[in-house]
Amino acid sequence: METNLKILVVDGSRVARKLISRALASEISAATMDITAVASAGEALEQLAAQRFDLITSALLLSDMYGIELCRRVRSSNAHRFTPFVLVTAEPHERLMKEGFSAGVTDYYDKTRGFKDFVQFIHSFAARYSRLFGKVLYLEDNETEARMTAAIMEHHGLQVVRVKSAEEAIQVIDRSFDLVVSDFFLEEDMSGGDFLHNLRCGSHFTREELPVLIVTGGDTPNLQAEIFHAGGNDYVTKPIVEEVFISRIRSLLVIKQQFHLLKQQSDEMQRMATVDSLTGIYNKRFLVDNIDTVLEDSQNHPVWVALLDLDHFKSINDHYGHMAGDRVLQGVGKLLKGFFRDHDIVARVGGEEFVVVATRRTPRECLAEMEALRRAIEALKPGGFSVTASIGLANTIQRRQASFNDLTYEADSAMYRAKQAGRNRIRQAGEPTIGANGG
Repeated sequence: METNLKILVVDGSRVARKLISRALASEISAATMDITAVASAGEALEQLAAQRFDLITSALLLSDMYGIELCRRVRSSNAHRFTPFVLVTAEPHERLMKEGFSAGVTDYYDKTRGFKDFVQFIHSFAARYSRLFGKVLYLEDNETEARMTAAIMEHHGLQVVRVKSAEEAIQVIDRSFDLVVSDFFLEEDMSGGDFLHNLRCGSHFTREELPVLIVTGGDTPNLQAEIFHAGGNDYVTKPIVEEVFISRIRSLLVIKQQFHLLKQQSDEMQRMATVDSLTGIYNKRFLVDNIDTVLEDSQNHPVWVALLDLDHFKSINDHYGHMAGDRVLQGVGKLLKGFFRDHDIVARVGGEEFVVVATRRTPRECLAEMEALRRAIEALKPGGFSVTASIGLANTIQRRQASFNDLTYEADSAMYRAKQAGRNRIRQAGEPTIGANGG
Protein backbone atom coordinates (compact mmCIF):
# COMPACT_ATOMS: atom_id res chain seq x y z
CA MET A 1 0.00 0.00 0.00
CA GLU A 2 1.31 3.45 -0.89
CA THR A 3 2.64 5.45 2.09
CA ASN A 4 3.50 9.09 2.60
CA LEU A 5 6.54 10.54 0.85
CA LYS A 6 9.04 11.29 3.63
CA ILE A 7 11.29 14.31 3.06
CA LEU A 8 14.21 15.42 5.24
CA VAL A 9 15.00 19.14 4.99
CA VAL A 10 18.44 20.20 6.32
CA ASP A 11 19.10 23.94 6.63
CA GLY A 12 20.83 26.02 9.30
CA SER A 13 18.41 28.92 8.84
CA ARG A 14 15.27 28.63 10.95
CA VAL A 15 13.48 30.98 8.55
CA ALA A 16 14.53 28.91 5.53
CA ARG A 17 13.37 25.68 7.23
CA LYS A 18 9.99 27.21 7.97
CA LEU A 19 9.59 28.64 4.49
CA ILE A 20 10.57 25.36 2.80
CA SER A 21 8.36 23.23 5.07
CA ARG A 22 5.38 25.59 4.76
CA ALA A 23 5.73 25.84 0.98
CA LEU A 24 5.92 22.06 0.55
CA ALA A 25 3.01 21.43 2.92
CA SER A 26 0.77 24.00 1.23
CA GLU A 27 1.50 23.04 -2.37
CA ILE A 28 1.65 19.25 -1.98
CA SER A 29 -1.10 17.40 -0.16
CA ALA A 30 -0.24 16.70 3.47
CA ALA A 31 -1.90 13.31 2.98
CA THR A 32 0.97 12.29 0.70
CA MET A 33 3.95 13.93 2.42
CA ASP A 34 5.76 13.92 5.77
CA ILE A 35 8.36 16.67 6.25
CA THR A 36 11.12 16.61 8.90
CA ALA A 37 13.22 19.78 9.14
CA VAL A 38 16.55 19.91 11.04
CA ALA A 39 19.26 22.56 11.50
CA SER A 40 22.51 20.61 11.23
CA ALA A 41 24.20 17.62 9.60
CA GLY A 42 24.46 15.95 13.01
CA GLU A 43 20.70 16.16 13.54
CA ALA A 44 20.17 14.93 9.98
CA LEU A 45 22.34 11.85 10.56
CA GLU A 46 20.43 11.08 13.76
CA GLN A 47 17.14 11.22 11.85
CA LEU A 48 18.54 9.11 9.03
CA ALA A 49 19.68 6.47 11.52
CA ALA A 50 16.23 6.36 13.14
CA GLN A 51 13.96 6.26 10.07
CA ARG A 52 13.93 5.91 6.32
CA PHE A 53 13.46 8.95 4.09
CA ASP A 54 12.51 9.08 0.42
CA LEU A 55 14.17 12.42 -0.34
CA ILE A 56 16.84 14.59 1.34
CA THR A 57 17.37 18.30 0.66
CA SER A 58 20.31 20.11 2.24
CA ALA A 59 21.80 23.56 2.21
CA LEU A 60 25.42 23.72 1.03
CA LEU A 61 26.66 25.52 4.18
CA LEU A 62 25.76 23.90 7.50
CA SER A 63 27.06 24.71 10.99
CA ASP A 64 28.92 21.43 11.45
CA MET A 65 29.89 20.34 7.90
CA TYR A 66 29.32 21.07 4.23
CA GLY A 67 26.24 19.66 2.55
CA ILE A 68 28.52 17.76 0.16
CA GLU A 69 30.23 16.01 3.09
CA LEU A 70 26.82 15.17 4.54
CA CYS A 71 25.96 13.55 1.22
CA ARG A 72 29.13 11.42 1.43
CA ARG A 73 28.12 10.28 4.91
CA VAL A 74 24.62 9.46 3.69
CA ARG A 75 25.97 7.44 0.78
CA SER A 76 28.08 5.35 3.16
CA SER A 77 24.97 3.99 4.89
CA ASN A 78 23.09 0.99 3.53
CA ALA A 79 19.68 2.49 4.29
CA HIS A 80 20.17 5.64 2.21
CA ARG A 81 22.79 4.70 -0.37
CA PHE A 82 20.40 5.51 -3.20
CA THR A 83 18.06 8.02 -1.55
CA PRO A 84 17.81 11.11 -3.77
CA PHE A 85 19.89 13.97 -2.33
CA VAL A 86 19.26 17.55 -3.51
CA LEU A 87 21.76 20.28 -2.64
CA VAL A 88 20.17 23.73 -2.27
CA THR A 89 22.61 26.56 -2.94
CA ALA A 90 22.83 30.03 -4.45
CA GLU A 91 26.07 29.17 -6.26
CA PRO A 92 25.79 25.91 -8.22
CA HIS A 93 28.92 26.60 -10.31
CA GLU A 94 30.66 23.93 -12.38
CA ARG A 95 33.42 23.03 -9.90
CA LEU A 96 30.95 22.68 -7.05
CA MET A 97 28.59 20.58 -9.12
CA LYS A 98 31.39 18.25 -10.21
CA GLU A 99 32.50 17.73 -6.61
CA GLY A 100 28.93 17.18 -5.49
CA PHE A 101 28.11 14.63 -8.15
CA SER A 102 31.29 12.74 -7.22
CA ALA A 103 30.04 12.65 -3.63
CA GLY A 104 26.65 11.29 -4.71
CA VAL A 105 24.51 14.44 -5.00
CA THR A 106 21.54 13.63 -7.22
CA ASP A 107 20.71 17.18 -8.29
CA TYR A 108 21.12 20.86 -7.45
CA TYR A 109 18.58 23.60 -6.90
CA ASP A 110 19.47 27.27 -7.28
CA LYS A 111 17.63 28.91 -4.38
CA THR A 112 17.73 32.32 -6.06
CA ARG A 113 14.81 31.00 -8.15
CA GLY A 114 12.61 31.22 -5.04
CA PHE A 115 10.60 28.83 -2.89
CA LYS A 116 7.63 28.58 -5.24
CA ASP A 117 9.82 27.14 -8.00
CA PHE A 118 11.50 24.96 -5.38
CA VAL A 119 8.17 23.30 -4.55
CA GLN A 120 7.55 22.50 -8.20
CA PHE A 121 11.11 21.21 -8.52
CA ILE A 122 10.63 18.88 -5.52
CA HIS A 123 7.23 17.76 -6.77
CA SER A 124 8.57 16.65 -10.15
CA PHE A 125 11.77 15.33 -8.62
CA ALA A 126 9.88 13.18 -6.13
CA ALA A 127 7.78 11.70 -8.91
CA ARG A 128 10.97 10.55 -10.63
CA TYR A 129 13.03 9.42 -7.65
CA SER A 130 10.72 8.52 -4.79
CA ARG A 131 10.24 5.01 -3.41
CA LEU A 132 8.91 2.42 -5.76
CA PHE A 133 5.37 1.11 -5.50
CA GLY A 134 4.12 -2.00 -7.21
CA LYS A 135 3.61 -5.75 -7.04
CA VAL A 136 6.39 -7.87 -8.54
CA LEU A 137 6.29 -11.53 -9.51
CA TYR A 138 9.84 -12.75 -8.93
CA LEU A 139 10.89 -16.03 -10.58
CA GLU A 140 14.18 -17.42 -9.26
CA ASP A 141 15.11 -21.01 -8.37
CA ASN A 142 18.36 -20.19 -6.53
CA GLU A 143 17.61 -19.62 -2.84
CA THR A 144 20.62 -17.45 -2.06
CA GLU A 145 20.11 -15.12 -5.04
CA ALA A 146 16.39 -15.00 -4.39
CA ARG A 147 16.81 -13.82 -0.80
CA MET A 148 19.30 -11.11 -1.74
CA THR A 149 17.40 -9.79 -4.75
CA ALA A 150 13.99 -9.89 -3.07
CA ALA A 151 15.45 -7.96 -0.15
CA ILE A 152 16.68 -5.23 -2.51
CA MET A 153 13.26 -4.87 -4.13
CA GLU A 154 11.43 -4.85 -0.80
CA HIS A 155 13.90 -2.30 0.58
CA HIS A 156 12.89 0.05 -2.23
CA GLY A 157 9.19 -0.33 -1.44
CA LEU A 158 8.08 -3.11 -3.79
CA GLN A 159 5.76 -5.96 -2.83
CA VAL A 160 7.46 -9.17 -3.96
CA VAL A 161 5.80 -12.52 -4.64
CA ARG A 162 8.53 -15.07 -5.22
CA VAL A 163 8.06 -18.37 -7.10
CA LYS A 164 10.64 -21.07 -7.81
CA SER A 165 9.55 -22.37 -11.23
CA ALA A 166 7.94 -21.20 -14.46
CA GLU A 167 5.14 -23.70 -13.92
CA GLU A 168 4.34 -22.08 -10.56
CA ALA A 169 4.60 -18.60 -12.08
CA ILE A 170 2.00 -19.50 -14.72
CA GLN A 171 -0.38 -20.61 -11.98
CA VAL A 172 -0.17 -17.39 -9.95
CA ILE A 173 0.26 -14.68 -12.61
CA ASP A 174 -2.66 -12.31 -13.03
CA ARG A 175 -3.35 -8.65 -13.75
CA SER A 176 -2.70 -7.56 -10.19
CA PHE A 177 1.05 -7.66 -10.91
CA ASP A 178 2.88 -4.58 -12.18
CA LEU A 179 6.15 -6.23 -13.15
CA VAL A 180 7.84 -9.61 -13.61
CA VAL A 181 11.49 -10.18 -12.68
CA SER A 182 12.70 -13.57 -13.89
CA ASP A 183 15.86 -15.60 -14.19
CA PHE A 184 16.34 -16.75 -17.77
CA PHE A 185 17.96 -20.10 -16.97
CA LEU A 186 15.91 -22.39 -14.74
CA GLU A 187 16.49 -25.97 -13.68
CA GLU A 188 12.90 -27.22 -14.16
CA ASP A 189 11.40 -28.34 -17.49
CA MET A 190 10.35 -24.81 -18.47
CA SER A 191 13.04 -22.16 -18.93
CA GLY A 192 12.63 -18.44 -18.41
CA GLY A 193 12.24 -18.13 -22.18
CA ASP A 194 9.41 -20.70 -22.16
CA PHE A 195 7.69 -18.73 -19.40
CA LEU A 196 8.00 -15.52 -21.42
CA HIS A 197 6.50 -17.16 -24.51
CA ASN A 198 3.60 -18.41 -22.41
CA LEU A 199 3.13 -14.98 -20.84
CA ARG A 200 3.05 -13.16 -24.18
CA CYS A 201 1.34 -15.73 -26.42
CA GLY A 202 -0.64 -17.92 -24.02
CA SER A 203 -1.86 -15.38 -21.47
CA HIS A 204 -1.67 -12.45 -23.94
CA PHE A 205 0.07 -9.99 -21.60
CA THR A 206 1.62 -7.26 -23.73
CA ARG A 207 5.02 -5.71 -22.98
CA GLU A 208 3.27 -2.52 -21.88
CA GLU A 209 0.63 -4.23 -19.76
CA LEU A 210 3.12 -6.40 -17.87
CA PRO A 211 6.81 -5.52 -18.35
CA VAL A 212 9.42 -8.22 -17.75
CA LEU A 213 12.97 -7.69 -16.50
CA ILE A 214 15.21 -10.70 -17.16
CA VAL A 215 18.12 -11.54 -14.86
CA THR A 216 20.84 -13.55 -16.61
CA GLY A 217 24.42 -14.65 -16.10
CA GLY A 218 25.38 -14.05 -19.74
CA ASP A 219 25.52 -11.02 -22.00
CA THR A 220 26.21 -12.25 -25.54
CA PRO A 221 24.47 -10.71 -28.56
CA ASN A 222 22.69 -14.01 -29.27
CA LEU A 223 21.38 -14.18 -25.69
CA GLN A 224 20.21 -10.57 -25.83
CA ALA A 225 18.32 -11.31 -29.06
CA GLU A 226 16.78 -14.41 -27.51
CA ILE A 227 15.57 -12.46 -24.47
CA PHE A 228 13.92 -9.73 -26.53
CA HIS A 229 12.50 -12.20 -29.04
CA ALA A 230 10.89 -14.18 -26.21
CA GLY A 231 9.15 -11.06 -24.93
CA GLY A 232 11.47 -9.50 -22.36
CA ASN A 233 11.48 -5.72 -22.01
CA ASP A 234 14.97 -5.40 -20.56
CA TYR A 235 17.67 -7.40 -18.79
CA VAL A 236 20.40 -7.12 -16.16
CA THR A 237 23.38 -9.38 -15.66
CA LYS A 238 24.56 -11.18 -12.55
CA PRO A 239 25.92 -10.29 -10.09
CA ILE A 240 23.21 -7.67 -9.63
CA VAL A 241 24.30 -4.07 -9.15
CA GLU A 242 21.60 -2.55 -6.97
CA GLU A 243 21.59 0.93 -8.52
CA VAL A 244 21.41 -0.45 -12.08
CA PHE A 245 18.81 -3.05 -11.11
CA ILE A 246 16.51 -0.53 -9.42
CA SER A 247 16.92 1.98 -12.27
CA ARG A 248 15.77 -0.64 -14.77
CA ILE A 249 12.81 -1.55 -12.56
CA ARG A 250 11.84 2.11 -12.20
CA SER A 251 11.87 2.57 -15.98
CA LEU A 252 9.69 -0.50 -16.53
CA LEU A 253 7.22 0.59 -13.87
CA VAL A 254 6.89 3.91 -15.70
CA ILE A 255 5.92 1.93 -18.82
CA LYS A 256 3.30 0.06 -16.80
CA GLN A 257 1.94 3.27 -15.26
CA GLN A 258 1.72 4.99 -18.65
CA PHE A 259 -0.11 1.98 -20.08
CA HIS A 260 -2.55 2.06 -17.16
CA LEU A 261 -3.21 5.79 -17.59
CA LEU A 262 -3.72 5.47 -21.35
CA LYS A 263 -6.11 2.56 -20.82
CA GLN A 264 -8.07 4.58 -18.26
CA GLN A 265 -8.30 7.48 -20.69
CA SER A 266 -9.35 5.16 -23.52
CA ASP A 267 -12.00 3.50 -21.36
CA GLU A 268 -13.31 6.89 -20.27
CA MET A 269 -13.46 8.15 -23.85
CA GLN A 270 -15.31 4.98 -24.86
CA ARG A 271 -17.72 5.43 -21.97
CA MET A 272 -18.33 9.08 -22.89
CA ALA A 273 -18.97 8.09 -26.51
CA THR A 274 -21.59 5.48 -25.58
CA VAL A 275 -23.28 6.94 -22.48
CA ASP A 276 -25.85 9.72 -22.42
CA SER A 277 -24.23 12.49 -20.38
CA LEU A 278 -27.50 13.70 -18.84
CA THR A 279 -29.11 10.47 -17.67
CA GLY A 280 -26.14 8.13 -17.29
CA ILE A 281 -27.69 5.38 -19.39
CA TYR A 282 -26.59 4.28 -22.86
CA ASN A 283 -27.10 6.56 -25.85
CA LYS A 284 -28.41 5.84 -29.33
CA ARG A 285 -24.95 5.11 -30.70
CA PHE A 286 -24.39 2.28 -28.23
CA LEU A 287 -27.81 0.85 -29.01
CA VAL A 288 -27.25 0.88 -32.76
CA ASP A 289 -23.73 -0.57 -32.42
CA ASN A 290 -24.83 -3.50 -30.23
CA ILE A 291 -28.39 -4.41 -31.16
CA ASP A 292 -27.49 -6.71 -34.06
CA THR A 293 -25.27 -8.78 -31.76
CA VAL A 294 -28.19 -9.16 -29.36
CA LEU A 295 -30.60 -10.21 -32.11
CA GLU A 296 -28.18 -12.68 -33.69
CA ASP A 297 -27.63 -14.62 -30.44
CA SER A 298 -30.29 -17.33 -30.27
CA GLN A 299 -29.96 -17.52 -26.48
CA ASN A 300 -31.38 -13.98 -26.19
CA HIS A 301 -34.73 -14.80 -27.78
CA PRO A 302 -37.41 -13.79 -27.47
CA VAL A 303 -36.14 -10.21 -27.75
CA TRP A 304 -38.46 -7.40 -26.71
CA VAL A 305 -38.12 -3.79 -27.81
CA ALA A 306 -39.95 -1.27 -25.64
CA LEU A 307 -40.27 2.35 -26.75
CA LEU A 308 -41.03 4.62 -23.79
CA ASP A 309 -42.09 8.26 -24.17
CA LEU A 310 -42.76 10.63 -21.26
CA ASP A 311 -46.25 12.14 -21.45
CA HIS A 312 -46.66 15.92 -21.73
CA PHE A 313 -42.93 16.42 -21.20
CA LYS A 314 -42.87 19.50 -23.44
CA SER A 315 -45.15 21.35 -21.04
CA ILE A 316 -42.60 20.92 -18.23
CA ASN A 317 -39.87 22.50 -20.38
CA ASP A 318 -42.22 25.27 -21.54
CA HIS A 319 -43.55 26.20 -18.10
CA TYR A 320 -40.63 25.46 -15.78
CA GLY A 321 -37.58 25.61 -18.04
CA HIS A 322 -35.15 23.08 -19.43
CA MET A 323 -33.30 22.66 -16.13
CA ALA A 324 -36.50 21.31 -14.61
CA GLY A 325 -36.91 19.04 -17.63
CA ASP A 326 -33.35 17.81 -17.21
CA ARG A 327 -34.04 16.85 -13.58
CA VAL A 328 -37.04 14.83 -14.74
CA LEU A 329 -34.97 13.03 -17.37
CA GLN A 330 -32.20 12.35 -14.85
CA GLY A 331 -34.70 10.84 -12.39
CA VAL A 332 -36.26 8.59 -15.02
CA GLY A 333 -32.82 7.57 -16.31
CA LYS A 334 -31.72 6.58 -12.82
CA LEU A 335 -34.88 4.50 -12.38
CA LEU A 336 -34.39 2.74 -15.72
CA LYS A 337 -30.72 2.04 -15.03
CA GLY A 338 -31.51 0.07 -11.90
CA PHE A 339 -34.72 -1.54 -13.13
CA PHE A 340 -33.50 -4.04 -15.71
CA ARG A 341 -31.05 -6.93 -15.90
CA ASP A 342 -27.36 -6.51 -16.74
CA HIS A 343 -27.71 -8.16 -20.16
CA ASP A 344 -30.55 -5.82 -21.21
CA ILE A 345 -29.94 -2.51 -22.99
CA VAL A 346 -31.49 0.72 -21.72
CA ALA A 347 -30.86 3.79 -23.84
CA ARG A 348 -32.03 7.35 -24.29
CA VAL A 349 -32.55 7.84 -28.01
CA GLY A 350 -33.54 11.50 -28.05
CA GLY A 351 -35.52 14.08 -26.08
CA GLU A 352 -37.87 12.28 -23.72
CA GLU A 353 -37.75 8.95 -25.61
CA PHE A 354 -36.12 5.82 -24.17
CA VAL A 355 -35.64 2.36 -25.60
CA VAL A 356 -35.40 -0.85 -23.61
CA VAL A 357 -34.14 -4.04 -25.28
CA ALA A 358 -35.15 -6.87 -22.94
CA THR A 359 -34.15 -10.48 -23.59
CA ARG A 360 -35.17 -13.98 -22.44
CA ARG A 361 -38.65 -13.07 -21.18
CA THR A 362 -41.93 -14.86 -21.74
CA PRO A 363 -44.84 -12.60 -22.71
CA ARG A 364 -46.23 -12.84 -19.19
CA GLU A 365 -42.87 -11.88 -17.63
CA CYS A 366 -42.24 -8.97 -19.96
CA LEU A 367 -45.72 -7.50 -19.69
CA ALA A 368 -45.66 -7.72 -15.88
CA GLU A 369 -42.27 -6.04 -15.82
CA MET A 370 -43.37 -3.20 -18.10
CA GLU A 371 -46.50 -2.65 -16.04
CA ALA A 372 -44.33 -2.45 -12.90
CA LEU A 373 -42.13 0.07 -14.71
CA ARG A 374 -45.15 2.15 -15.74
CA ARG A 375 -46.35 2.26 -12.14
CA ALA A 376 -42.84 3.10 -10.85
CA ILE A 377 -42.58 6.08 -13.21
CA GLU A 378 -46.04 7.27 -12.18
CA ALA A 379 -44.98 7.17 -8.50
CA LEU A 380 -41.49 8.59 -9.08
CA LYS A 381 -42.14 12.36 -9.00
CA PRO A 382 -38.69 13.23 -10.43
CA GLY A 383 -37.71 16.81 -9.65
CA GLY A 384 -41.02 17.17 -7.82
CA PHE A 385 -43.10 16.74 -11.00
CA SER A 386 -45.81 14.19 -11.67
CA VAL A 387 -44.72 12.21 -14.72
CA THR A 388 -46.23 9.31 -16.64
CA ALA A 389 -45.08 7.31 -19.65
CA SER A 390 -46.64 5.67 -22.67
CA ILE A 391 -44.97 2.40 -23.67
CA GLY A 392 -45.06 0.51 -26.95
CA LEU A 393 -43.86 -3.10 -27.19
CA ALA A 394 -42.71 -5.36 -30.03
CA ASN A 395 -41.04 -8.79 -29.95
CA THR A 396 -39.44 -11.54 -32.04
CA ILE A 397 -41.77 -14.35 -30.94
CA GLN A 398 -43.56 -14.59 -34.29
CA ARG A 399 -40.64 -13.36 -36.41
CA ARG A 400 -37.23 -14.55 -35.21
CA GLN A 401 -35.55 -12.79 -38.14
CA ALA A 402 -37.14 -9.39 -37.52
CA SER A 403 -34.66 -6.53 -37.78
CA PHE A 404 -34.23 -3.81 -35.18
CA ASN A 405 -35.78 -1.32 -37.61
CA ASP A 406 -38.85 -3.57 -37.92
CA LEU A 407 -39.16 -3.94 -34.15
CA THR A 408 -38.65 -0.21 -33.55
CA TYR A 409 -41.29 0.68 -36.12
CA GLU A 410 -43.81 -1.72 -34.51
CA ALA A 411 -43.00 -0.50 -30.98
CA ASP A 412 -43.33 3.13 -32.11
CA SER A 413 -46.72 2.43 -33.65
CA ALA A 414 -47.86 0.69 -30.47
CA MET A 415 -46.62 3.59 -28.35
CA TYR A 416 -48.50 6.05 -30.57
CA ARG A 417 -51.69 4.04 -30.00
CA ALA A 418 -51.07 4.23 -26.26
CA LYS A 419 -50.88 8.03 -26.58
CA GLN A 420 -54.13 8.12 -28.55
CA ALA A 421 -55.84 5.94 -25.96
CA GLY A 422 -55.17 8.44 -23.19
CA ARG A 423 -51.44 8.05 -22.32
CA ASN A 424 -49.93 6.42 -19.21
CA ARG A 425 -50.55 2.97 -20.62
CA ILE A 426 -48.95 0.12 -22.54
CA ARG A 427 -49.68 -1.17 -26.02
CA GLN A 428 -48.21 -4.23 -27.69
CA ALA A 429 -47.75 -4.44 -31.45
CA GLY A 430 -50.76 -6.25 -32.98
CA GLU A 431 -52.70 -6.44 -29.70
CA PRO A 432 -55.27 -4.32 -27.85
CA THR A 433 -54.76 -2.55 -24.54
CA ILE A 434 -53.12 -4.65 -21.80
CA GLY A 435 -52.39 -4.24 -18.12
CA ALA A 436 -53.79 -2.03 -15.43
CA ASN A 437 -55.15 1.45 -16.12
CA GLY A 438 -55.57 0.32 -19.70
CA GLY A 439 -51.76 0.02 -19.73
